[in-house]
Order: sequence, then structure tokens, then C-alpha cells
Amino acid sequence: MKTVKKRKLKIGRIIIALAILVAIVVLLIFLFNGTKKLISKEVTKYLANDNYNVTLYSYNSETDELSENKTVARGSEVKAKMEEKVTKDNNNYIKITLDKENYYVLETNLVDKKEEVVKEEYVYVRTPASVLENLEDPKIVDQGAKGEKMEVLSYDGIDGNGKVNTYKVKTDDNEGYIYGKYIELTEEEAKKNYEAEKYDEIHSKIKNSYGGGDAIDLDFYPVEKVSFENNKMPEATYALYLNGGVIGSVDAYIEYAKTTKINAFVVDIVDDTAISYPSDVMKEISPTSYEKAINSVEDYKNAIQKIKDAGFYVIGRITVFKDSYYVTDHPENAISSKATGEPFKHNSAYWPSAYSRDVWYYKVTLAKEAVEWFGFNEINYDYVRFPDRMMSVEDSVNLHNNYDESKVQAIQRFVQYATDEIHKVNAYVSIDVFGESTNGSYTTAYGQYWPAISNVADVISGMPYPDHFSNGYYGINEPWNHPYELMYNWATEAMKRQKECPTPAVVRTWIQAYDVMTYVDSNGIDYNAENVAKEIEGLYDAGAMGGYITWNSGSNLSKYKLQKGAFDRDYYKEYNNGDNN
Repeated sequence: MKTVKKRKLKIGRIIIALAILVAIVVLLIFLFNGTKKLISKEVTKYLANDNYNVTLYSYNSETDELSENKTVARGSEVKAKMEEKVTKDNNNYIKITLDKENYYVLETNLVDKKEEVVKEEYVYVRTPASVLENLEDPKIVDQGAKGEKMEVLSYDGIDGNGKVNTYKVKTDDNEGYIYGKYIELTEEEAKKNYEAEKYDEIHSKIKNSYGGGDAIDLDFYPVEKVSFENNKMPEATYALYLNGGVIGSVDAYIEYAKTTKINAFVVDIVDDTAISYPSDVMKEISPTSYEKAINSVEDYKNAIQKIKDAGFYVIGRITVFKDSYYVTDHPENAISSKATGEPFKHNSAYWPSAYSRDVWYYKVTLAKEAVEWFGFNEINYDYVRFPDRMMSVEDSVNLHNNYDESKVQAIQRFVQYATDEIHKVNAYVSIDVFGESTNGSYTTAYGQYWPAISNVADVISGMPYPDHFSNGYYGINEPWNHPYELMYNWATEAMKRQKECPTPAVVRTWIQAYDVMTYVDSNGIDYNAENVAKEIEGLYDAGAMGGYITWNSGSNLSKYKLQKGAFDRDYYKEYNNGDNN
């Protein structure tokens, strides 16, 4: 009997133990599922809005009140607890976690995918800008006008401030891409001018005496000046100019430059009908240019590489709106005679119209290819203008002004387009301008207005060659024989213009490195080392300290050697150390 009782007791204890074990297992399963269920409620979401920022709220459970806490950029990733919400005025506010802090946000500001964070349906053009066919091959399909409303089709990326990098938009006639930095979200903001109380006051006084256009219609919003990590621009650039015909002698120029403070070369890519090498872009767009190349690609590449290997900063020069070979291939884009419809010849050359977006595309695509092929640090654009001295014949020519722009608008917009695109290949952009463009009273007849170009480009390079100025200019008798006085007065005006835009470019100036031309003065001075140094001293004394480029169209090495005393000096260092005389 005792044995049976013991067995029953043991079995009972086993049953109780099993029951307890089952209960524990059930409890654990319940707890696990409950915990799992709670965890599943916290999901990844992204903050979205039709504005750049999203408002986050704090919630006081005791008073049942929401209050604004902070704003953060849209696109931020958060953890949302969708079941934990507060309803106010028929709106749901969801509890979220951001940076380990809890907030509440409108349910409509939460989306599942980062691609959905931009919710604006329309945007407005603040800075007139090109609309591109696509982002890889920047053909221009339209021109966005200030204040223009555009339908948003999609977008490509946002920055850390919630601003869109590029919108795909629909205009009245086209679909394409426009950079978000030129866009506002409201028409009111888009139509404003930047710091109108300051800059409108300056530019509204500028006269349109010669048909260049009204300065007040230009754009003066700040433009971010870039600095590429693996491509640093010298503090002051001292450059020798080389035309495409001296490529075979580049070793001699390099060896000479090493004995001076020269730290850069400007080398021609295209100078109207002087084509330095046969480019693939030329082959496709301007086959006449391709066929007329002076050097082979291999010889040109070897020369540029030698310059780079020797430690020099290298700048590729391209003439833009003076190009007879391009006109041969594309007469439809040339300035043409109204009477005959044929391209109009001016100053022994044919000129593509600066209004033509096909020309813009060609010259920018050519530049980008050159950077990729040869490693240029910078692209220098010359002839960024309409032809000069045309007022007497302008009524008889067709400039093909398809977007109803003034000349100064077209030039600024080309510089903007070129700078945007060339920055993509990590190169800088410098723009050459006539010395006259520093005047502070009118826009030029050929479309160059210093503050508008300086505000956009990385470098602005005036060409104030003393023998290009008329007698008595700046009150100087025979200014070509007074290089210091001429350059000092010119640079003083240039530095005034620099203050008339919020983001001025580096001022790097072309200097006269050839003797006074005989048709100006048969007894004019020799531009020897002393007189070239006077030019540069005039620039630096006036504050134009970005450096110089020697203009000698023949790139005459013998002449450069005679000017060595001027090139032996580090002017930037002298003037910053207070050592100048």
C-alpha cells in the first residue's frame, strides 16, 4: 500500500510540475508575442513635406496639448509608433523617435520611402536657368523665366537642408530638368530680387545706352564658389599664354617657367580657326573644326601632361562666340544677314549667336571633354560676348533671339550654364571680358556687364591692354606709354564693380606682354620686364591680386625671356607681407 501511495504522490508531483512548466511556457509565449507585437509597431518612416522643413511637436499628456518643438529637414529618417497618436482638429499626430528623442508629427508628414519625401506639385523659377533634356548630356530644351510656374514630375536627390538637387519639370512646351538651387516654392519668393534694397539701388542706375540691356533685369542671388579637394587653384595665378602652334616646343617653355615665379599656363583648345587637336565632340558637332586641327590628340596630350607633371596649374582656353568653322557647319546658328539669310561676316570672322543654345551646348561639351581627356584644372572662355562695333549694322542682322533676352541676360545665363556643367568634372571656369566692362555707368553693347559675370564665374579676367585705350582715357595722356597708371585706374574701377555683387569671382587679369602696336603709336614703349612689372604693380596696388596672364598672341618665348624680371616676383607674397614699394 505504501508503495502505491508513493507512486501516486510522485505522479501527482510530476503532473503539477508539468502543469507549472506548461503555464510558464504559455506565459513566455504570451510575453514574447506581446513584445514582438509591441516592437512591430515601431516602423521606419521618412519626414515629407511640400516645404523644405517639417515641424515636430511635444505632447503634454496632463493638459492634452501639443506645442511646436523644432523644425527639421524633410528626408530625415525616423522611427514611428503608428498606434501612438494624438488627434487634434481632425488631424492625427504620430509619435516618432529622432536622435533618441520623442516627438509627434502630422501623419501626413510621414512616408514609407525616401523617394516620396518631396510633395510639392509646382515650383517657381527664382533665377532664370536652363531646362536640360537630361542630367548626363545637358542639351537645353527650354529657358526658365523668373517667376515662371513649373509642374513637378519627379526629382533627383535632396540635400541635408531638405532642398531638391534637381527637379524634373513640365513647362508649357517641354519636359526637362532644372537645378533646385534656382527654384522657390512660392511665386512671391521667386519674383523677389536678392537684397533688393541694396542691389536694385545699384543696378537700376545703370544706363542701357548702347543696346546691351538693363542691368536691373539680371540675377544677383549668391552663387556658391567651389573649391575642389584634388584641384586647388593657386592663391595668385601667374600664367604664360601658349597658343596651339607651340605645343611641339612645350619643353622650352616649361624649363623657362621653372626659373621664374610662373605657376600656370593657359593653353589654347580653340581660338576661332586655330584648332589645337581633333576632338570627338568636334567630329560630331563641327567636323570642319575636327579636320583643321593643328596637332594630334597624342601630341597635345603629351604636352599638357608634361606641364602638369612639372607642377603647373593648367588652363584650357576656348573662344566661344567667334567661330568661323562652327558657322560653316551650322549656319542656322550664326548671326545672319536679314537681307540674304546668309551668315554675317564681322571683323574677318563668322559669329555664332550668343543666343543659340546649340552653341552653348557645343562649347560646354567640348570643355568637359577636354577636362576629362587632358586633366585641365580650369577652362578659360574668351569671346563670351556679341560682336563689338556693330551698332551701325545691327538693324540689318538677325541675332536669332529665341527667348526674348537682352544681350547681358544671354551672356550671364551662358556663364551660369557653363559653370554648372564644368563644375561637374571638377574644373573651374574663368571668363574673359573687355576692359570697358568695368565702367560703372552703362551695360556694354556686346553684353558684358562685370558684376553679372563676376557673381557667377569662378574667375573673371579683364583684358585692359594699355594700347587698347584711347588717348586721354582716365585722364592719362598716351595711356599705352603709362602701364602702371593705366592698370591702377582700371583695377580701381574693377574692384568697385566687385562690391556690386554678393559673390564676386577671383580677379585674374590679362596683361599686355607685347610692344605697343605701331598703328597706335609708332614710337610707343617697349613692353620689357620693367614695364610689364609696372602693369602688375598697378593691379596689385589697386587690390586686384588674383594674378595675371600674359597676352602675347604669338607666345613668343624670346619676348617672355626678355620680360623675366617681371616674372621673377611673387607679387601676392610681396603685397601680403607689406614688402611692395
